[in-house]
Amino acid sequence: MPISDPDIRAAVTTYLKHHPDDAAALIEPLAQLDQGSGFASRRTFPMHVTVGALLVRRNTHILLIDHRAYRIKLQPGGHLEPIDNDLTEAALRELTEETGVDPQKITLTSTIPAYIEYGAVPARPTKNEPPHFHLDIGYTFTTTHAEIQQLQESEVTGASWLTLADAEQQLGKRINRARNMPAQIG
Repeated sequence: MPISDPDIRAAVTTYLKHHPDDAAALIEPLAQLDQGSGFASRRTFPMHVTVGALLVRRNTHILLIDHRAYRIKLQPGGHLEPIDNDLTEAALRELTEETGVDPQKITLTSTIPAYIEYGAVPARPTKNEPPHFHLDIGYTFTTTHAEIQQLQESEVTGASWLTLADAEQQLGKRINRARNMPAQIG
């Protein structure tokens, strides 16, 4: 069954139970979730949901991609697809599509999102998209020996393992949360 608006709302609610200090930053997307529908579709404006994957290796490094459109380092991630049944599965799909990492070598750390961020996205005329917002829901995964393989060149220009400290300087608190996320599945 595809990801529904109640699934998205439940993820945000669960996240806020564990990170109540982020409530103020999520007031606007919560209002939109209450007033609209179809947030799993990238054609829903002014906001839709995206997912991210924080893949930590041996508790010392994290996998980041060089995002083609934004021209910055980010965690792997992207838009939901109609085939996605769950937000964590969507994050894993994006991770493996963009980096070629073998999904058999990856373990989901927690079903509680490590971060949720609401951010503006500029218009993309080539994709017929007006300026809009992403509600990005990120999950933490671990590995001991997964390696970067075939990159999704339409989305990614590079990928590399950065130390957690270096990644935290670039991406902030979501990296610290990936490092300290307690295992909690189900």
